[in-house]
Amino acid sequence: MTDHKTPETEAELTGATPRRRPKADVLEVGGRRLSPSTLMMGHAFDPALSEGSLKPPIFLTSTFVFENAAAGKRHFEGVTGKRPGGADGLVYSRFNGPNQEILEDRLGIWEDAEDALVFSSGMSAIATLMLALVKPGDVIVHSAPLYAATETLIGRILGRFGVTFLDFPAGATEAEIESVVERAKAQGNVSLIYLESPANPTNALVDIEAVSRVRDRLLDGEAKPPIAIDNTFLGPLWQQPLQHGADLVVYSLTKYAGGHSDLVAGGVSGRKAWIDPIRMMRNTIGTISDPNTAWMLLRSLETLELRMSRAGENAAKVCAFFRDHPKVESVGYLGFLKEGSRQADIYNRHCTGAGSTFSLYLKGGERESFAFLDALKIAKLAVSLGGTETLASCPAAMTHLSVPDERKQELGITDNLVRISVGVENADDLIADFDQALRAV
Repeated sequence: MTDHKTPETEAELTGATPRRRPKADVLEVGGRRLSPSTLMMGHAFDPALSEGSLKPPIFLTSTFVFENAAAGKRHFEGVTGKRPGGADGLVYSRFNGPNQEILEDRLGIWEDAEDALVFSSGMSAIATLMLALVKPGDVIVHSAPLYAATETLIGRILGRFGVTFLDFPAGATEAEIESVVERAKAQGNVSLIYLESPANPTNALVDIEAVSRVRDRLLDGEAKPPIAIDNTFLGPLWQQPLQHGADLVVYSLTKYAGGHSDLVAGGVSGRKAWIDPIRMMRNTIGTISDPNTAWMLLRSLETLELRMSRAGENAAKVCAFFRDHPKVESVGYLGFLKEGSRQADIYNRHCTGAGSTFSLYLKGGERESFAFLDALKIAKLAVSLGGTETLASCPAAMTHLSVPDERKQELGITDNLVRISVGVENADDLIADFDQALRAV
């Protein structure tokens, strides 16, 4: 939190009266490094700076008072990029704020990231990242499928400004990835490699390590593009892409991080060298999260590990029920990957858990999918995922409706696919609900 990290030298540089400094964050005890779940309870916040409040207050203000004119100038030098390192203090709520900065500090803890930023939605995080890193005439290499709005942003919106793209299937081998990157390199300047793993909604995994090796072989040098990955489905508990070669990790914080289906937000964590230009773009276009949403996310991060663990345990039981049901064609659940398969190899290297969101392929088509969804009594028929409640939807007819039919078939987004995000309810109750819904098909 910038307000709590004003350097001692600022008083000397500005002539200001030295400000009361926060207590140093406790990151280890007795030589033991504290876990993220412990640090979520107080990291980056000193109650002494907020009237002794145990929890951070919600700072509902549009602007912040400077100690003197020289301090104001110095803060704006950081905000505008005239001086590296960003603002030394709080300036204006389009740039920063206490709630957002505490949240960013805690978000970075989960990934052991150098820096982190929060945004008004997952898509505003993705859009700000791409606007910061891609210019007209550049080429984006990405995995497929992506969330439909992300594909629209790359193909239709950025395409209007001369940005092109090439993609490879999520489960591609290193040789297949290399072939696509070679073609992209011949097509123009590759400024970004963008991944989504597991893919939405098929749950297909991308080999991040293979992508990193290909990038380093073919695109090394001053213009080496960053690898950014949407880690919403598994992270940060079950997959940490920065450990496997990614430079930036993107989240829809609406999902597991928020976890209560009551807010919309996004996040980007990663290497400071790539975070800095994204911050400058966010400062310009104003895609930062609001203080109230940031405060709600701080609350949610305290129970992230508990909620995700319970949801993951429930999903394993629910998928075991679906697996052998006569009306189910297949279950796209990471816990069921065939040992020795390409996907199982990626899972074993990259993941520590199978997650709680999966794809259910029913025998039939849209009629059967709709009948199943309409018969649910506990699970809610709604898009999104990662909440405390169980949600189910039909991607081909809902979240991915805008994707051309041919591409949906190519990517396995078929009419008989139902995406289910398991919540924290009683697992046996959920199984009873799914059982009666299948009887209605």
